[in-house]
Amino acid sequence: MSLRRSDIVRAARAWIGTPYAHQCSTLGAGCDCLGLVRGVWRACVGPEREEIGPYTPDWAEASGEERLAQAAFRHLAPVAVDAFGPGDVLLFRWRDGAPAKHCAIASSPASMIHAHDGACVCEVAISPFWRRRIAYAFAFPNIVD
Repeated sequence: MSLRRSDIVRAARAWIGTPYAHQCSTLGAGCDCLGLVRGVWRACVGPEREEIGPYTPDWAEASGEERLAQAAFRHLAPVAVDAFGPGDVLLFRWRDGAPAKHCAIASSPASMIHAHDGACVCEVAISPFWRRRIAYAFAFPNIVD
């Protein structure tokens, strides 16, 4: 199955307004940043390839491992951080040396769609604050454009 970047962005935009809910991935009802990516995967690629176990809000700090990045490497194609495009998944780290623990879907080279605590899924500019925190970028499988 081939996938267009515009399909991914359209699927991600469908989540805009979905309230934040830790560990959830239900369109319109609730999701966190990972739940958003999981929901877009299901809409564009199909069933999820691995089960996500429970995780606490401080999971990355507690383990110190790049678990989010490791999962992305298993299912997505790495992209140069300075060359991501619409539909690519971005992973962010809050500070140097910390594991990446936030994700978003780029809607353009200058904007992204993400879920964050205390707010609904939204589309925002990739401001300098966000840009300097990008740790990894990945493409969905089977992109044709």
